[in-house]
Amino acid sequence: MVLGISDPWISAAYVGCILATLLCVVYGILNWNKGDEEEQAQISEEIKWHEKEKDMEEKELGLWDEEDY
Repeated sequence: MVLGISDPWISAAYVGCILATLLCVVYGILNWNKGDEEEQAQISEEIKWHEKEKDMEEKELGLWDEEDY
């Protein structure tokens, strides 16, 4: 009887919860900020797309209000 828990299955459930928590914390630490390498490329791609859309709207509709964006 450890910590007042007489059933080994209950002890196993507690140990399993603690191990799962530790596993999640380790996974989070190892993968912290992964994917940030591509963020700058995505931002520049979005700026190019925005400029292309602006040019298309100016050509087709003659509409563009810089205050909207």
